[in-house]
Amino acid sequence: MYTIQANPSGTRTIKVSEENLKTIEKHALFRQLIDSNGIVDEVVLEKLKLNARSLITAYEDEDSDDLLDLCIDVIYHNDMKAFGLQQLIKLYLTWLNGQNSGEE
Repeated sequence: MYTIQANPSGTRTIKVSEENLKTIEKHALFRQLIDSNGIVDEVVLEKLKLNARSLITAYEDEDSDDLLDLCIDVIYHNDMKAFGLQQLIKLYLTWLNGQNSGEE
């Protein structure tokens, strides 16, 4: 279990599980999410929420429990704001690099 800061002062945190990170990778949720300016703002968070909602709708016949769990636990968390998303992306990239170096 990982913990990310949800605000700059560090008074709010969000718990992120290994399964949440695997779900992000499985559904490529961060692929082409951020514009060329590289800024993570509320518009980017809203885009992620809409993408996740679309995927859940598209997978209605399939098992999408992992995606639902990610949305409930992380993406739609009450404390999730642009700063939290930026921290989640950093955690994901660190986790992904750890996964890739473990395979080699």
